This record gives sequence, structure tokens and C-alpha cells, in this order.
Amino acid sequence: MPVQLLKIINGKSETPLPSHLQKEELKHLQEGFDHTNKYFQGIVILSYPLTKLGDGRAFFKVVLQDLDKWSSRINSINILIYGKMAEDCAKVVRHGDTFVVAGFKLAKSPTAREDGRHGCHLEVSEEAGSAIYIYTAPRTTAASETASVSVAPKYVYTPLNHLKDGTIVNLYGVVKFFKTPYVSKGTDYCSVVTLVDPSNAKLTCTLFNGNLDYLPKIYKVGDIVRFHRIKIREYNGQMQGITSAGFASLTFDGTVGAPVVPRTSSKVYTFMDEEQKTIEELRVWAASNLSISGPVAKLSGVQPTQYFDLTCQLVGKAKVDGSSFLLKVWDGTKCPYPTWKVPVEARDLEGEKVLLHQLRNLTVDILVYDNHVQLAKSLKIGSFLRIYSIHTKQASADNEDVSHIEFHLHGGTCYGRGIGVLPESNPDVKELKTFLESVDLAESQNMESMSSVELDGTFNNVTDLESHLQRCQQLSVTVLTDHQDLNNTELRTILNSTAPQQYRIRAKLRTYKPQKLYQSVKLHCSKCNSLREVPDGDDFDLILQGSAVTTPNPELHNTSWYDSVMWTTQDQKQRKIAIHFVKHDEMLQQPEDTLLMIEGGTLKEIWKLTKRFKCVIPVRSTEENLELLDLSAPFLLQGNVKYYGCKQCSTPKPIKGLSSIAAEQRPSWEPTEIAQVLGIEPLQYVFIMKFTLVDGTGALNAYLFDYLPKGKCECQKPTGLSHQAYLDTNWRKENCNKEHIHFHTD
Repeated sequence: MPVQLLKIINGKSETPLPSHLQKEELKHLQEGFDHTNKYFQGIVILSYPLTKLGDGRAFFKVVLQDLDKWSSRINSINILIYGKMAEDCAKVVRHGDTFVVAGFKLAKSPTAREDGRHGCHLEVSEEAGSAIYIYTAPRTTAASETASVSVAPKYVYTPLNHLKDGTIVNLYGVVKFFKTPYVSKGTDYCSVVTLVDPSNAKLTCTLFNGNLDYLPKIYKVGDIVRFHRIKIREYNGQMQGITSAGFASLTFDGTVGAPVVPRTSSKVYTFMDEEQKTIEELRVWAASNLSISGPVAKLSGVQPTQYFDLTCQLVGKAKVDGSSFLLKVWDGTKCPYPTWKVPVEARDLEGEKVLLHQLRNLTVDILVYDNHVQLAKSLKIGSFLRIYSIHTKQASADNEDVSHIEFHLHGGTCYGRGIGVLPESNPDVKELKTFLESVDLAESQNMESMSSVELDGTFNNVTDLESHLQRCQQLSVTVLTDHQDLNNTELRTILNSTAPQQYRIRAKLRTYKPQKLYQSVKLHCSKCNSLREVPDGDDFDLILQGSAVTTPNPELHNTSWYDSVMWTTQDQKQRKIAIHFVKHDEMLQQPEDTLLMIEGGTLKEIWKLTKRFKCVIPVRSTEENLELLDLSAPFLLQGNVKYYGCKQCSTPKPIKGLSSIAAEQRPSWEPTEIAQVLGIEPLQYVFIMKFTLVDGTGALNAYLFDYLPKGKCECQKPTGLSHQAYLDTNWRKENCNKEHIHFHTD
């Protein structure tokens, strides 16, 4: 039987393990060895819910702590269990059990850097001949019983200025900065929070858990948290907090005078009377010592080129493309500027159509990008949100006299970007609901008449329709010299036909987007066919500022394939900048042939370097390696060109992969070759424009799509798409030099 329960009697196992098995210590576990007749033994400190993989197999994950837990700073390891063994284990395993894994496979753990556990994990399954033995000892008191006894345990709380490396402590703190939970590179969710307290010390905590509900429920700066059993470690001279076995948290509203009600998903916790006094004291201290008055949180107060947090209600949502998603929200106030309405098909917009029409002058369209898209898709219409670090941009169309405001939630988690769902019990939600109920919707609908787009598709009677059709079919001054063999076809006929077909049409150009030429340039991934906006310099500069907080690690300097220099700037911030010059044949090359990597640099400094050196790669230090920045930033700069990678399709590899190019006889440092060794799927710059054509019988969306700077036109409709869907998506596969569609404006 692959999973066996063994009883412990008088401190010894009732049934001994098979004699051929030999014990393997955690510190001796290494890849490349045969572990068929080996076993590892540890204590269960964490288990995750049983799930199903994409192929239908059951999957169960547990974390074991080494029996000698003080033998090393890394004393725990992930166990991945597949198939029937996963189902059997999930039924019987409990925290504190002694867990024996035999006949396992050892593989590199992709989450080791994030969860602080062993660099490898153990994989076990019945098909691989693995076996699991679980020692169960009699339990005197269940966890729920322990928490419900009349005498609660007495906890000691450590001030932030008394934290020591390697300890596990309990603490209170006021939230100075936080990132809403996001999916890490592994299977867990991750949350980052920076705490302060009256000792004037600060602590940044990186928290992981496979269950989103078990992470702290932080809604704003100034909230107060209580952490139990958080592990402290020192890195680059600063204390950091990470989750350990048994980690638990409570969160409280930091507003002076607010009810002291903890936010937690745990049904069992202790909270003493004296702790309420601690909460109130921290509230008073934070009110006078911590700047918690965040940016403008009402649409009526937004300004162009601003970052702010917004508490709002979701009334509509729609997919825009593979890397962006639309959220329609309102907070009961009206933006003082004209706002951008993101063009989406009515059939793609989720939400109550009547309400969306009623609120059309009060809602704003927020485009969210990249890692925020998955969460945005899962949001329920009507839910209350707090969207962090929204960016307002001012833009105007060529044919418009008045500029408008665009709302963007950029990709990444820098500066706390994210989306939080607020419960209806939240005080801010209660206040917002009361205000929304008082808004006079009839008055808001009189603010503005129906938009030109709505009017353009409206006809009072058949005579109007015929007149409109005749106008669209009038002869133009332009004479077509190509495709003379094709007769004009009504758009209605095209819409009802199957693709691919060739047509010639005469139609009126109703709208075209974007209005400015530079806005037509996008980034396209040829692998997943996603489109994303080209980030502006402000976004890149923010990412660089965020990475500059991490001090370069001197242990990574001056390797066999690059030389390093580091200095401290003389300004007030005293940034540390490190530049790593890649060598060839152990020699530095001429600047025009040199690739360099930079840590801690500003956007201005990097642009200066690109004018002199062949290639520049922005990087940051970890404990063991140099790594690329978030893929919202370019992975390479060459001259005045920034090269970006696809977040969905890229699997970043260690920077040391560049050493293979440096070892070539004549390193070319081509962007495609650099991308390949770094595991990056490069994005291509493309030119794309959308035209909406009408002829009185229907409306057709047509796209111009071209790669830059090659100027090729790719044209092959995927099978199974209707002509309308083809023109709306326009992902083409085969090169074609013919024009696809002719239209004229009269």
C-alpha cells in the first residue's frame, strides 16, 4: 500500500520501515543521485488543498520541516504528491504528523527563493514506485479545543527595533506600504507589506500562502496588523519578515475611533483586552507620525498625469485584447474632464445594459494590463473595489479641440499597483453605498446628449435609411485602378458570409482609431498573439526607482565573464550604482562592442550609456544571482530602441546565460540571441489602426496591421472565424502583397 499509517506506541513505531531503506538528511539532498532506496523524514508544518491538474490528475502539496530544525537556516522542503497517493494523503495527513517519503524524485524548486525553503522539492507518485509512511500519535487536545479553553495563551510582542536574525516572533505594526496579493512564480499567492511602529524602525515582510484567504486583509495605508510566528532574517543589513510554520495574522482599521474588529479568515484566534489598548495606542501614534492621507480618491478630484487610489463600484467589464481588460466603474461623482471611452463591441460588454446607459455620464473606463487581467476577469459586476495606483493620462484626438483623460492600471506591482475587493462590511463601502443611493441619475443623464457614435447608427424611418445608403454609394473623385474585376458588395452581405472571401466595397468612414499616429504603434507577441501598449518613459523610470531600493550585492561582482564597478551618488538619496562590463577572452572590449548590465541607474543615466555602449541591460541583485527587472520594463536597450518581452510566454533564465554569447569568437549581441539565452519571448513593434465603415446596410470594423519596420502585410484568416470576427481580430499568418479592402471618404 503506497500510503501507510503507522502507530507510535511508547515512543516507538509499531511497524518498522522496510530494511532496504536508508535515511537521507535534508542537508545532503542533491540532484543527480538515485533516491529509489532512500527516505526523508520530517514534520508536517503546512498542507495545501487537494487540487486537480490540467490532465485530471490529483495534486497535493505538503511542507515538511527537518527533525533537526536548528541544523540550518533552511530547514523545510516542499513535497509534491500526484495521483491516488495525493487523494489518500489529503484524507489522513494532519499538522504535526511525522511524515516519511520513500522512493522519491528530487527536482529543482521554482519557488525556493520566494518561500525560503530547500532549493529542491520531492516528487512522489504510485507510478514511480514511491511510498509514504505517516506516524500518527494520540492527540491530547485539538487546535480548536486549545483556542476555546478559558485561559488563553499569553503572547509576547517584539518591537520592530528589537528584531534579530533567525528568530520567530510575534509583533504589531502599522502599514506604511503594501502590495495587494498576487500570484507568484510558483503555486502560492504573495503579499508584500512594510510595517512601522513607535520604535521608529521598519520591517518589510514577504508573505506566501497557497490560500489567498490566509494572507493579511489589508485595504489601505495606516491599517494595523498583528503577526504571530513570523520568521525574521537579515538581508543586506536590513531585517525582513517571511512566513513560517503556523503564521497567522489579524488586521485592524487604523482610523482613530473606529471599532476594533479584526479581519481574518480564521475561525479561531485569541485577542486579549490589553491588545485593544495596543491597537488604540498605535492608531493615535500613526495619526500624528505617519502620513496616511493618500492621493485623491474621488473621480471629481482627479487631475491629468496623476497616480491615485480609487474606491468604486464595478458596473461593467469587457475583454479588450490578450494583455488588457476594461473595467467600467463609478463612485457617484463626475470627472471634471472629458473621459476616454474604450471602444469595445456591445456584445462583449458584461453588465446591466439599462444601468450602464443610465450611468454613462458618471462611469469612467479603466484599462488594466498584464498581471492584473486575470483578477479583473474574475470580478463580479456590482462588487466594490479599491484600485491602487491608477494613472491618469491626458490625450487628445487630431479632430478634437478638447483633450480627454485616460485611466490606466499598468502592469506589475510597483508602488502597490493592484485591485482589492472590499467586503460590504467595510466602513468605506458602507459610506460609498449610502452616497451612491443618493445620486440623482435623472439629472446626470441630462448632462450630455447622446454621443455622435450612437446618433450615427440611428435612423428615424426607412426614407432616412435609403438616403443614407445613397450618400454612401455616390461616386468619389478617386478612381480605383486595381481589382476592377470585383463589383461593389453591401456590408450586410459581407457580414452574413463566411470567410475567407474577396470583396470590393464602397462605404463611409464613420470613425477611426487611434486619432494620433504614434498611438498606432503597439507591441505584439507572435507566440500568443497578444497586444500591449508601448510603455512610456514614466513607467520605466518608476520601475528603475523601485529596483534602486535594493542595494547591489558585492558577492556577485567581478566574475569570470564580467568586471564590475560600484559607487555611491553624491546626491541626497546616495544611491548605489553598479555596472558590470561583459568581457570577451577575459578582456574588456571597445565601448561600441560592449554589453553592460546596470543596477540602481536612473532612466537618464541609462540613456547616456546607450549612446556609447552597444547594449545595456537593467538588472538587480538577489542573494545568488543577477536577474532581469519586471518584464514591464525593457530587457534590453540598444541605441534608441527598447526591447520588451512577453510576460505570458517568457520564462526568464539566469543572467549568467549571457556568458555563452560572450564566449563566441565574435559576439554579435543580437537582440534575438540575447532574448533566447535569457528565456525571453521578444515582442515586436507593430502598426495597427481600426476603421469603422458603414454603408447603410451594416457596420464593419477593419484593421490595418503591419510589423515595424519591415512593412509586411500578413493575411490569412484562422479557420472557423466569421468574417466579422476576422476583421475584428485580424491575426494573419501568410504574407500577401494585395490590398485587403478599399474604402473612400466623400
